[in-house]
Amino acid sequence: MPVFEELSKKDHEQVIFCQDQDSGLKAIIAIHDTTLGPALGGCRMFPYNNEEDALRDVLRLSRGMTYKSAAAGLNLGGGKAVIIGNPKTDKSETLFRAYGRFVQGLAGRYITAEDVGTTVREMEWVRMETDYVTGISRALGGSGDPSPVTALGCYEGIKASVKWQTGNESLEGKVVAVQGVGAVGYHLVQHLTRDGAKVIATDIDAENLRRISTDFRGVEVVSPEAIYGVPCDVFAPCAMGAIINDDTIPMLKCGIVAGSSNNQLADEEKHAAALDKKGILYAPDYVINAGGLINVANELEGYNRERAVQQAASIYNIVTTIYQIARDEKITTSRAANALAERRIARIGRIKGTFTGTQPQKRGRGII
Repeated sequence: MPVFEELSKKDHEQVIFCQDQDSGLKAIIAIHDTTLGPALGGCRMFPYNNEEDALRDVLRLSRGMTYKSAAAGLNLGGGKAVIIGNPKTDKSETLFRAYGRFVQGLAGRYITAEDVGTTVREMEWVRMETDYVTGISRALGGSGDPSPVTALGCYEGIKASVKWQTGNESLEGKVVAVQGVGAVGYHLVQHLTRDGAKVIATDIDAENLRRISTDFRGVEVVSPEAIYGVPCDVFAPCAMGAIINDDTIPMLKCGIVAGSSNNQLADEEKHAAALDKKGILYAPDYVINAGGLINVANELEGYNRERAVQQAASIYNIVTTIYQIARDEKITTSRAANALAERRIARIGRIKGTFTGTQPQKRGRGII
């Protein structure tokens, strides 16, 4: 892969390849854009087939974080890290402390957090070597599990979508099909059932379904294959990405797609247009699922859960603004979300240069 050619396609600022032979660390950190502030994004651990796959993934993910931060109104840029390895067998304190030293060496241009394949425990190992880490336990001054706040933002986005489509945000009697009832999906179901919505749920994990059925009365369970064809008001993907595609769009019997999973559209342009043509309102995933990012970003100023919850609730207004842009400019909601993010970056870019990490700002236990 011609690396600089690949970087130029997505306007990345910097990519760092990290290796420590003693611990077995092989990692890539990608910093996409720091116009709004230091790049914040999680560290994913995954057994990639090769280094090219890892590089493509970290470039894609870091760019997505730029847009997510900008659309959410945060003063943060976009970055991401991937560690090549099996999260079930290759984790060690030494490996993550080695990773933390590489993060520290970036002097605050990149702030890491947990992601797929990593947990609070690993971030606490990272914290032994750097102050530039979020997503640590509440006992250490962090925010702990971000899934409740992610679910809250998703819930607010669903209400905004229902209000935009029907004129009334009430979920009483609305049918919501939730695909994936793990950490975020569970808390989303809690919000939905409390508001009187009828929930139809599925998951590939039988234990998740058992817990949902036990904890929330009246939830209907269907097979993973059947969830796409369920007649419903809202289809809420809260599991894997790329599930809105050529095969599934003809099956959908919903008025709204609004869920917490990342990269829901297999092809952003093509499938956003296909949903629009079918009359299905799409809540852009990186906007509606930004509650988790908002939650960990609050650690940078000293975590305050009430403030994080209030900011996540503002996703309602952000989603509404995106729908207004889409209507006024006659574009898809996906393009409208991108436009909202890009315009904010451009505006702030006129008054603020690239973040260099040379001006320390106080936060929780150290500096950023």
